[in-house]
Amino acid sequence: MTGKGISSMRPQSKNMEVNEKDDIKMPLLQASDDLQILVPQPRKNARKGIKELTFKIKGIECASCATSIESSLKKLNGVESVVISPLEGGAVVRHKPQIVSAKTIKETIENVGFKVDGFPEQDIAVCRLTIKGMACTSCSESLERALSSINGVKRAVVGLALEEAKVHFDPHVTNANQIIEAVEDAGFGADLINSATDPNKVHLKVEGMHSSEDVSIIKYALESALGVDLVEMDVEGNMVKVSYEPDVTGPRDLIQCIEAAAASPAAYHAIFYAPPRQREKEQQNEISKYRNQFLWSSLFSVPIFILSMALPMLPPYGNWIDYKIHNMFTIGMLLRWILCTPVQFIIGQRFYLGAYHALRRKSANMDVLVALGTNVAYFYSVYILIKALTLDKFEGQEFFETSAMLISFILLGKYLEVVAKGKTSDALAKLTVLAPDTASLVKMDNDGNAILETEISTQLIQKNDIIKIVPGAKVPVDGIVINGQSHVNESMITGEAKPVTKRPGDKVIGGTVNENGCVLVKATHVGSETALSQIVQLVEAAQLARAPVQKLADKISRFFVPMVVSAAFVTWFSWFITGEAGVFPKHWIPKGMDKFELALQFGISVLVVACPCALGLATPTAVMVATGKGASQGVLIKGGSALEKAHKVNTVVFDKTGTLTMGKPTVVSAVLFSGFTMEQFCDLTIAAEANSEHPISKSVVEHAKKLRPKSGSFVHVEETEDFEVHPGAGVSGKIGDSLVLVGNKRLMRAYNVPVNHEVEMYISAMEKLARTCVLVSIDGKVAGAFAVTDPVKPEAERVISFLHSMCISSIMVTGDNWSTAMAIAKEVGIDKVFAETDPMGKADKIKEHQVSLILF
Repeated sequence: MTGKGISSMRPQSKNMEVNEKDDIKMPLLQASDDLQILVPQPRKNARKGIKELTFKIKGIECASCATSIESSLKKLNGVESVVISPLEGGAVVRHKPQIVSAKTIKETIENVGFKVDGFPEQDIAVCRLTIKGMACTSCSESLERALSSINGVKRAVVGLALEEAKVHFDPHVTNANQIIEAVEDAGFGADLINSATDPNKVHLKVEGMHSSEDVSIIKYALESALGVDLVEMDVEGNMVKVSYEPDVTGPRDLIQCIEAAAASPAAYHAIFYAPPRQREKEQQNEISKYRNQFLWSSLFSVPIFILSMALPMLPPYGNWIDYKIHNMFTIGMLLRWILCTPVQFIIGQRFYLGAYHALRRKSANMDVLVALGTNVAYFYSVYILIKALTLDKFEGQEFFETSAMLISFILLGKYLEVVAKGKTSDALAKLTVLAPDTASLVKMDNDGNAILETEISTQLIQKNDIIKIVPGAKVPVDGIVINGQSHVNESMITGEAKPVTKRPGDKVIGGTVNENGCVLVKATHVGSETALSQIVQLVEAAQLARAPVQKLADKISRFFVPMVVSAAFVTWFSWFITGEAGVFPKHWIPKGMDKFELALQFGISVLVVACPCALGLATPTAVMVATGKGASQGVLIKGGSALEKAHKVNTVVFDKTGTLTMGKPTVVSAVLFSGFTMEQFCDLTIAAEANSEHPISKSVVEHAKKLRPKSGSFVHVEETEDFEVHPGAGVSGKIGDSLVLVGNKRLMRAYNVPVNHEVEMYISAMEKLARTCVLVSIDGKVAGAFAVTDPVKPEAERVISFLHSMCISSIMVTGDNWSTAMAIAKEVGIDKVFAETDPMGKADKIKEHQVSLILF
């Protein structure tokens, strides 16, 4: 499709780009203070491979000091320029980091005899890792300590439930590969998710790359391109991964660079490639692994449970298991031993490996406790078997069913845990796919006329591209409207279902829906800089943040295993001492057992009961599931701290439109006030409202069209002349010889249309029912009216009632009139209402209520 149909679309303000320059650079979604979100900032140096560093230097007293530092630095290969400021005590050095590092520059300055105050802030990089093999809080804490001990790591946060680590490090001292090695040395697996030093990375599939010469040509062409930071070649997969600066270049420029590098046309052909989500694949594998392990474990554990607990209670069906093979050794004992062994040593192998790595780190996690508890139960049972085999009088009880069932239950818990994590990840994945797959790219000439329109992948959009968004389409990226007018549904960001008017100069957010009207948008934020990407980062950061109660659980869980082992030892020792002292009667001791063995049974019981350590696992899993589920429902939760404080809430403040109501206007009735027929009334209304883009106008037109067939055959409606929109009042236009007004009382007063008592009574009655009246005037007389309402959500009354049952009061704050607000409040069960309040006033009402709660 060419741009012929939109050639008249020109930017309505030539200086818009200048006026909006600061707005364009500002992220559309600001991060909160307590959760740090990385928003890549534009780099000042567009020149390939050169970075600018600022050092604070102590001891510069004169120009001679500055000269000595400058001369020493300029001798370094890779240093482009040096500017020393003796007054400010600083140095600005432009260098090539691939040739000389910031660490070398710092050491050179110190060798001259001056002290440098650390590395510049912009040289702190961030990387995210997927961590494998963590079983409980003890694992995450030991890994955090291991990461923090790495030279160059400034800060490390490990999320147990999310199974991720976020590491802030100095790229001149260490790198992501060394961090991964440290994780593996600590006994865990690690994969790099991304590195914030290269947040903008594109994957390209290249056709025609057959030899090493082709690889060299393509790599050289890309590395020579302006704005390219790093090029990674995958020869086997014919793939190229390019990290770039979005302010300088973009995916389409990189594709053109590859294709232009060919000696002949069509030698190389590059296309955008979206790699499969590795995290999702790993999660599915993990779910399958735990499900299979649980099923295999159950296959052996359930028969053991039946042999131990069920059959002995069902004589004579269970008598055969007591058949003695030799002395007191029965068939039941033999079968339980045979069935338990594979569960203990084959299916339960993962607990041995986890315990080994934990003990090697000089820590004790849940795997240590499980391995210890189940092994003690198993080998004590083997000891009982040996005694039963050798003694003719013995009444000891083995614990094979305890060992097997314990492992089965723990595997079931792990399976349910990974399923919950998978659902949370699905919720985040749904956020990322809110943006459309494709977009219409418009090419403009120097006069602002559209000359070409092409459909491209959203991933190929670059900064400053002009995108055409038609009615009903989603906005692909964040940008600024430069031409056209429309209403955009931003409920995914604001929660407000009422569409927002967008005119030239207004910002639009990627993932929102264009309700009506065709607009041209200039892309200002793409990739990881969009508001949608920042929302995902906000939720992920919330999942990494620890709740206060989780910090307490972490401290306790650090000593949990030693405490359990100590408690088991104290239990055994207490029973053994009291037995030796004769405190309890001798008939308590079963035949064939002594006091030591009886005390050992009690000690083992304590150890086994404490085995499933959920203390450090329950909180992070709950936080992760809650934040992920909230995100899928449009609720952004700022981590576990906010969830923990939620129980202190005693008042909930609701907005009306889109929160308690559907947010979509619906016409419920129409009434006539003059001698016009319903047919004439509907025809003139449809003609007048057809050119309006307001949501209420669309509802009126739809309802009028439904009424038309009831009034007879269709009659041709003339074109509307002198159509005019009156913001906040309605529309007007001349249809044939009639002047038609459609709007509220304010529009009627503006045109001196009398509103008689009958109409006033109807308006008052509708407002009490939470309905808005749209009046229709024909030739200076009110011909009729439509009653428009925003239906209450079906679950609203139930939610308010549930809050009241929890002793939580509800307040409604709305910008609507008092009559409508009171009617809605009465319908859902809210007692306290603030109406006719603007957005700033809503925030003030909440602050006033919070202050009153603190004071009283």
